[in-house]
This record gives sequence, structure tokens and C-alpha cells, in this order.
Amino acid sequence: MGKTTGFMEYPRELPADRPHCERVSDWQEFHLHMSQEKLRQQGARCMDCGTPFCHTGMLLSGMASGCPVYNLIPEWNDLVYRNMWRQALDRLHRTNNFPEFTGRVCPAPCEGSCVLGVIDPPVTIKNIEAAIAERGWEDGWIVPEPPELRTGKTVAVVGSGPAGLSAAAQLNRAGHQVTVFERADRPGGLLMYGIPNMKLDKERVVMRRINQMKAEGVTFACSTEVGREYSAEKLLAEFDAVVLTTGAARARDLPVEGRDLQGVHFAMDFLAASTKALLDHGESVISAKDKDVVIIGGGDTGTDCVATSLRHGCRNVTQLEILPKPPVDRALSNPWPEWPAIYTLDYGQQEAAARFGSDPRLYETSALRFEGDANDKVTAVQTIGVKWEGDGQGILMPKQQPGTENYHCAQLVLLAMGFLGPEQQLLDALGIARNPNSTIAAEFNRYQTSIPGVFAAGDCRRGQSLVVWAFNEGRGAARECDRYLMGETSLP
Repeated sequence: MGKTTGFMEYPRELPADRPHCERVSDWQEFHLHMSQEKLRQQGARCMDCGTPFCHTGMLLSGMASGCPVYNLIPEWNDLVYRNMWRQALDRLHRTNNFPEFTGRVCPAPCEGSCVLGVIDPPVTIKNIEAAIAERGWEDGWIVPEPPELRTGKTVAVVGSGPAGLSAAAQLNRAGHQVTVFERADRPGGLLMYGIPNMKLDKERVVMRRINQMKAEGVTFACSTEVGREYSAEKLLAEFDAVVLTTGAARARDLPVEGRDLQGVHFAMDFLAASTKALLDHGESVISAKDKDVVIIGGGDTGTDCVATSLRHGCRNVTQLEILPKPPVDRALSNPWPEWPAIYTLDYGQQEAAARFGSDPRLYETSALRFEGDANDKVTAVQTIGVKWEGDGQGILMPKQQPGTENYHCAQLVLLAMGFLGPEQQLLDALGIARNPNSTIAAEFNRYQTSIPGVFAAGDCRRGQSLVVWAFNEGRGAARECDRYLMGETSLP
């Protein structure tokens, strides 16, 4: 490395965030930027560790460890330290089609497995990645690169989320004519309508890259749902190959008393409506303004609901988490290089704490029922405390604790409890084989489904997962699709 003692000389630093009271009044990204000199120092913290765990993604104890797209992290950290930004961007693009996306929304399992993190705070890998990508756009290094030759083969990509975009980008670079089908009115899938604008700016960041893909020859067919507006039979007949990247959009429900009351919504419906209203310069059809909001689910989607509710102007926000509160430091059962399952305040909880005085999360708390008024509008959520106890076979289960019942006023309830798998209508129409959990049956690293020439990647194949795994699978499916079409492939 260029600065072999950098990890001893420079402390971990992150860019400042906009003040909480300022950023909740708009939908702009809340991260500020660091100077290039500061970024070079952070790059210098990357150790000459011999065996870097950061750049090879794997699952340890069911959680991601290391980078699922195999970013060449030590190499571009060193290039940033040496002020060789163009070369750093080239290294980054070798493995990642969209570093400006992962540099904003990836939870950074690479940092959780950073060797420096064994003794000190890890390298700020995610922030450096985002900075390299932004430097590439600002300096005009990222431009449309249409393929020099076309193969004459046509490929349909169904779904324009992370897996779909990466598959489309790679297949187009290989020279195939790619059409991406998207049922929403704008391309991007989860990146457009599932992640709020303050985390990932839609017009400046998402559309910037999609416009580049359009200039390279990728066609986007929006407001077109395959299986409805465009039949499955037509899809198979008109394209030489198909890549299914429909995601895992079937949300987990909560079938308790009062579930049908007005004001109880799935979290993704709320987030999508908010982003659509922002882009259309209108009012959201699901609003948290002047309401007491209860969010059920403590993951990233729940956090996004907290932050979005604050920007709507909610009166109060409570987030219910059925799991216990994590420890401040790694537990003995959670060693490095596993993802550190520790207590943190994400951006939404930080904003709620700044406004209301405390973390909005209530741990080991479950919703029992929803109460409503004479007009069938939700007014409250009844909760009960739980304790996690063994079932006699070594499996921990939540056990309700009588006497811990409580009521929380709520005119808006958002269900953010994860997803059960892909929607089944299109898969039924195709007659495609599925796994017992309803995901598409296709082997990892092969991605071939039960129908020749039809591939599957991302959450529709692996189940609910990280954006960065979707990018990994989209690239992999493109590679295998290219091999199917051409007999060989040079795609990574």
C-alpha cells in the first residue's frame, strides 16, 4: 500500500450530515461531502493486510460478510490515496456497474469484515466508493459506451430494479439488444420507488445512470406489466432469452384484529406513494401529516418509514421491533468477520430522536390488534411485550408476557415486516419451477430456470436480500445468458 502506516496515523472520519432540523424539512440527500485530502487520508487507512476479507462476499451466520460484488477494495483505496482517481474509477467499474448506488444505500458488509476493524474502527469503504463515482460523473469520465458490434440477439429483462439494471447493462455491453420491462411509470424498481429520495436522489442520481444506459442502447418499456399488458407467451416468442428480475414484492402481512381498518398500509406502498408524489409535484395518497404513526418492523424499510413520516410532518412516530435490543459491542457469538449485530442509530432514528428526544424503537414488542373508530379508521395499536425463549429444540421463539399490554395512538400504521417472495402471477403464466418458499428455482451462479433460455436473478431467486446481492446476481445472470446465446462469454 502507498501508506503502510496510514491506519495508525489517521482516525476514521465520515462526512458530516446535514443538521437534523434542516434536513427533515426537505427531501434532499442528507450526507455532505468530504474534501479530497480527507478522502485520501481515509484511503490511506486501508492496511496491507495480506488476506483482505472485505472484497469477497459470503454468508456467515445468515448475514453478508464482505463485498458481494467482489469490489477490488484495497486496490481502489490505494489509488485514491495516490490521487489516481480515474484509475480508481476503472477498478470500481470492473466489478460494479453502479457504484454511486451502492455507495449510498449498501449497508457495507465490507466494512464489517475489514481487517482493521478487529482492533480499530474499519476503513470508510462505502464513503470512498461513493466519492470515486461522483468524481467520475463530475469530471466527465462516465459517459455512454455503446457496444461496437451488435450480435443480433434480443433479450427481455423483466423488472428494472437492482438485478434488472445490472443484467441489462452487462447484456447490452455484450452487444445484445436489451428491452427492460417495468410495470411502474418510471424505471428503477426498488431504487426508484422503494428507497426514499433523501437516501438516493432519483432525478440526479438514479435517472442519470438510466439515461446513460438509454444512450448505450437499452430500451425501457415502463407502465408495462408482463403477464398483463404484455403476455408471457408473447415474451417467450419475441425474445431469444429472458432474464426475470421481478424482486420479492410480496409483503409479509399481520393478520390481527383490525387489519382491514383504513390507515393500515404496507410500508412499501407508503414509500412508493411518497416518492411518486415528490416526482410528480403532488400530494402523497398516503400521508403521515399531523398523524401519530406506528411502524411495525425494525429493519431498513422501517427506518425509511420513520424518516419519511418526519418529512410529511407527523405528530409522533413509534417503531415496534419484536427482536431484543442489540448489544453496544459485538457479542461473543458474533465474532469478526461476521456482520456486527450491534445497536446503532440509523438516520431515521437519529432524526426522530432529535425531534422527540429518544430512539422511536420499542424492542421486544409485538402488535396484538388495531382499534378503530365508528368510520373504520384506525385509532390505536394494542401491543404486548415478548421474551425470546427456547422451544426445547434450541430454537428461540417470542413468548408474550401478560401484564405488559399497552396502547399507542395511531392514525397511520405501516407494516414493514419484510417480504415472503416474488409475486406468483407471472411465474404461474410461464409455468416456471419454484422452490418450496415460492422463489424461482435456479441454481446460484447458473441462474438457469426450468425453461431453457429463461434466467432468474435477485430477490425473485434468492428471496429478500441486500441491493448489493441483487447487483451480483444480475451480473451473473447476464454472464450465463450471454453464454446461452453465444456458446461462450467474456462477461465477468
